Amino acid sequence: MRQKALLFDFDGVVADTEGEYSRFWDKMGMRLLGRENFASVIKGSTLSNILQTYFPEREADTQQILSGLDELEKNMDYKLIPGVLDFVREAKRRDFKTAIVTSSNLPKMEFVYKARPEIKSCFDHILTSEDFSASKPEPDCYLKAMQLCGSDPQRSIVFEDSLNGLLSGRRSGARVIGLLTTLPQESVQAHSDLQIEDFRESEKIFEWIDAIGKNESCN
Repeated sequence: MRQKALLFDFDGVVADTEGEYSRFWDKMGMRLLGRENFASVIKGSTLSNILQTYFPEREADTQQILSGLDELEKNMDYKLIPGVLDFVREAKRRDFKTAIVTSSNLPKMEFVYKARPEIKSCFDHILTSEDFSASKPEPDCYLKAMQLCGSDPQRSIVFEDSLNGLLSGRRSGARVIGLLTTLPQESVQAHSDLQIEDFRESEKIFEWIDAIGKNESCN
């Protein structure tokens, strides 16, 4: 019997960091590329993918980005999205497997574990950019997480906030719950099955999940 799995992006879903990252990447985009709103273009992509796509053979720019990111991530407090850990604990009580699936790399996540040590023990698995080769919006990261959780797309739900992440969840074949922490509601609604402000809406989420289970058992 396949496990039920809940799969969570990190930034903008578990931790409220999107504002800080957006300011950083918009600044880099304007300074180094002359592009406005650069953060919205690269949200959900791995750092290596961003550097290879937009800064190939630009060593000085790459070093400026890396040093800036290191300073930013070292000093973040990684404030959690309201209700997220209580929601995950309740999900595990209901026999769901849980995983973080993030485009962030291991060095960044080490800063997270230092600031929020409870993160590491709360989830069954944490996948970082080192665990998959294709960046979101490709579905590889979520498919791998399903495999680790002993699940499949029919029994998995993805929680995402960015366009690339929402598309990745969709392409994996899972159902997608969109958080309204980053994009306008109409953008999230176009690429998700359910939309929430944050995890204080846990009753709404579990009622929706239960309704899916009942419908499937009747078919």
